Amino acid sequence: MDRKENIRNAYRLTGSSNFYDGMITCSTVSGKAVCRLVWDMGKEECGEYLNQAFTGVPEDFAGKLLEVPVGTGILTMPLYQTLPRADITCLDYSPDMMGQAREKAERMGLQNVQFRQGDVGALPYEDSSFDIVLSLNGFHAFPDKEAAYRETFRVLKPGGTFCGCFYVSGECRRTDRLIKKVYEPMKFFKPKGAARGDVRRCAARQCEEHRVVRLQKGEVRGKDGGRTP
Repeated sequence: MDRKENIRNAYRLTGSSNFYDGMITCSTVSGKAVCRLVWDMGKEECGEYLNQAFTGVPEDFAGKLLEVPVGTGILTMPLYQTLPRADITCLDYSPDMMGQAREKAERMGLQNVQFRQGDVGALPYEDSSFDIVLSLNGFHAFPDKEAAYRETFRVLKPGGTFCGCFYVSGECRRTDRLIKKVYEPMKFFKPKGAARGDVRRCAARQCEEHRVVRLQKGEVRGKDGGRTP
């Protein structure tokens, strides 16, 4: 059984059925509706996009990984179940979200995952502490994105990998309108989301020392992959 199948099977062990988890995994009726309306993706596309976000994490990874923000852990606790030799740290600003992630980890019997509340703009770690920094659906919610980029790459080792996914403005007009009219007023997103040019400039600054993994929509690949958008 490959990692993709292991992760898919592990979702049932998280024991979560709330609206947020259903939306983020596109696994409930309401979640599927939101994914299609806002992100123009169905369940299969959502799953494949997530699989691509994980490509920066080797299947036999045994180093140190920081996930920020961890959210409720619905996307990554199943991944961490396949990485028993990794040293994993999960950070989030919200105690409630992090508490839900911790409950999932305990329910799944994960022994190599630790949790810490903190601010991505002032990470409580030494320089060059992690081999991988993983960020799923988080950067668009950070109020100070420059500080978030700066701190993320500060704690990442030279030659380390930054991977994940986040909202990139300019990719879909309907998404942009919904973000501006609905998500930003509700404080789910912080103006403004990363634009393609912002991502390109960030990559140009970091690719000399780090590997930045590119997904299908609006991200960049560092020196190992040889591409920028």
